[in-house]
Amino acid sequence: MTKDLAVRFRVDFGGGRSIGIGKIELLEGIASGGSLSEAARQMRMSYRRAWLLLADLNASFDQSVARATTGGRGGGGAVLTPFGELLIAGYRKMEAGLQPLAEACFQDLIRRVNAGPAKTRGAKRAVPVASIRRKAARR
Repeated sequence: MTKDLAVRFRVDFGGGRSIGIGKIELLEGIASGGSLSEAARQMRMSYRRAWLLLADLNASFDQSVARATTGGRGGGGAVLTPFGELLIAGYRKMEAGLQPLAEACFQDLIRRVNAGPAKTRGAKRAVPVASIRRKAARR
């Protein structure tokens, strides 16, 4: 259909435990770079934020998703556990199944997406001129 349509979702396990694209990409970064700090750099995230996300993931399940080793002579690093690899695989499998569903559900609406630049986060909302005039008249 279109490469611009992307599905982004979060899986809630209850009790405030969840996984979403950010945590999955962090785990994938650890898998590819062998380091939590490298994964954080790739995501333009602070090491502290990455460490907190990893700690949250490890506390969310009865098995760790990754193990970190401290620095020293051989240097530190992080590796995914087999459970962490299963978590990524499950998330990506669900994502792959949702993509065609989203394309089917939104096929008639995709044509209606404006071709111009997308709104950015924090962008100011356009206010009708009449509304500004009414506020000025009240003063």
